[in-house]
Amino acid sequence: MLGAMADTLTRQGGEKEFRRGDKTLEFMQMLKDGWRTKDSLVCVGLDTDIGKIPLHLRKLEHPLFQFNRAVVDATADLACAYKPQIAYYSAVGAEHDLELTIEYIHQNYPSIPVILDAKRGDIGATAEKYAEEAFDRYRADAVTVNPYMGGDTLKPYLARKDKGVIILCRTSNAGARDFQDVTADGRKLYQIVAGKAVNSWNDNGNALLVVGATFPEELKEIRAIAPEMPFLVPGIGAQGGDVKAAVTNGKTKSGAGMIINSSRAIIYASADEDFAEAARRAAASLRDEINRYRS
Repeated sequence: MLGAMADTLTRQGGEKEFRRGDKTLEFMQMLKDGWRTKDSLVCVGLDTDIGKIPLHLRKLEHPLFQFNRAVVDATADLACAYKPQIAYYSAVGAEHDLELTIEYIHQNYPSIPVILDAKRGDIGATAEKYAEEAFDRYRADAVTVNPYMGGDTLKPYLARKDKGVIILCRTSNAGARDFQDVTADGRKLYQIVAGKAVNSWNDNGNALLVVGATFPEELKEIRAIAPEMPFLVPGIGAQGGDVKAAVTNGKTKSGAGMIINSSRAIIYASADEDFAEAARRAAASLRDEINRYRS
């Protein structure tokens, strides 16, 4: 059955679009619909570590997929997106588990977009191949990209009009200050990236920004530069980002505009056989906390 999942997704056209049923789903519309219908800005990060999943799953075929499937089934009505981090799969040769995870979400919860957290960034033909990897091999609805090498490296991703392209801007790690705070022409690098994303790179309306919850003041600055652009906001949970500060400073006028990711705090809420139920409780708690500050 698992091996046959891909057969229900058909490849069509010059842009190699993948259809769920008879409808091509656009990332931005899926995201907006999820915010509205679920009243949730929660993104569940599937940073699934083979050394951390419950022991009884490690004996199964495709253990990372089996773990992810249980988490997805438990949280699908609470999540506006899922975000698998590619390194957790490729590091242990489990790329097929990643493929199965994305296929499972597409088939069973087709309205929920999948963001492939890959942070790719390269030139020319190599960028084209990375775009094919994300959108054609893994069939992700969006991908994270690194703009360090310039706007031309983003074009192969941005050309996929139905896909989301999530550009690193102000990342959540402490070392982000090493380069992202460097000033040129009176602006910090993250401010320049935000301005480029809004004014130069978003011709197809499918660009987003990564802005970490661990830097709430910078989150506020970037929201002023990009009033309506959606933000992927990591740093909540294990990294210690404050929910109230993040939502207050990062929301759009409508009270949305954010994909607030939590990975470890949700998927590892329990190390026992009740891990899926615990993940649901953690996701619901985060959704409710976020929603207290949206209006």
